[in-house]
Amino acid sequence: MVNNVRFKTRIVIIGAGQAGLSAAYHLRMLGWEIGRDFVILDEAPQPGGAWQFRWPSLTLTTVNKIHDLPGMSFKETLGNNAKDEVQASVAVPHYYDLYEKKFGIKVYRPLKVEKVFLQDERFYVDTPEVLFSCLGIINATGTWENPYIPDYPGADLFEGEQLHTKDFKTATYFKNKHVIVVGGGISAIQLLDQISKETTTTWVTRRAPVFREGPFDDMAGHDAVAMVEERVRKGLVPLSVVSVTGLPVTPAIEAMKKNGVLNRLPMFKEITRNGVKWEDGREEKADVILWNTGFKSSLQHLDAVLPREKEGGIVMSGRLATMVAKEPRIHLVGYGPSASTIGANRAGRAAVKELINTLGL
Repeated sequence: MVNNVRFKTRIVIIGAGQAGLSAAYHLRMLGWEIGRDFVILDEAPQPGGAWQFRWPSLTLTTVNKIHDLPGMSFKETLGNNAKDEVQASVAVPHYYDLYEKKFGIKVYRPLKVEKVFLQDERFYVDTPEVLFSCLGIINATGTWENPYIPDYPGADLFEGEQLHTKDFKTATYFKNKHVIVVGGGISAIQLLDQISKETTTTWVTRRAPVFREGPFDDMAGHDAVAMVEERVRKGLVPLSVVSVTGLPVTPAIEAMKKNGVLNRLPMFKEITRNGVKWEDGREEKADVILWNTGFKSSLQHLDAVLPREKEGGIVMSGRLATMVAKEPRIHLVGYGPSASTIGANRAGRAAVKELINTLGL
């Protein structure tokens, strides 16, 4: 297979979401040329990263925040469409598209990286169409392609539907169905709010949710990222950044409390044919179980080259914990502390600088 290399370059960036585009931008600012010096590959059919797949009701009002990519303001790209109700799945891909054009970032898409292997001190990045060869890798695949649903007893017996956040399109789909919403994150709350206006719901979380009063400022964001970073530097499996930020108390949440939508129940013990069952024997019938249980890093294509610890984590190092300590020619942006937009931009810049130093380029 090595003899079939069709594209030889220095660095391959895998993923063209915020972290991947940030890394590409900083390489461009150093004078690196697309193709000759580096390439950026993306599985998605068009610009926008995971944003292009988000549900239509996620607007610029309900989304946490759209962070600017380096060198170009998001708000400036909205123009006459600068309305809070514009869909995030439309506005953000438009922004990314303009960004790629402005800075001459040609993305090879749709091109799925199936596996990466190492031979003779070079990485080989295998896709269905092209085999790339490079000296170093910046992986920016994020988490969207790897939704997580915990394994619960009886799951295979359930005769209703089991869906994940990733599957959600519109709340009207659930009309006249009883929906058990599982999860205590921001997405879970948003979908619970929408679905509860169409039908009956039961809200279940593993831990009691923590509601945060006041704004989520830069200091709070820094503290949240630091907590996740501490784990990955020890080689522990990362927690999501969102999981340590708490839930902001908004007018929508106040209304949900008033309407009894946020009457949270602890996690059930098992899934039955018709619903779920708790430790004390209580049962609840359901037509749908909607798992808002997050995502895990999408790193399967790196299995052959990524040193993992016994518990499944990866020891990370470098200034912003993007460098794989036991294989410094690989940087993971969008993993651990850079898995949210809070840290993605800074991570892209740090990864570029440190990888170039490691490779002696």
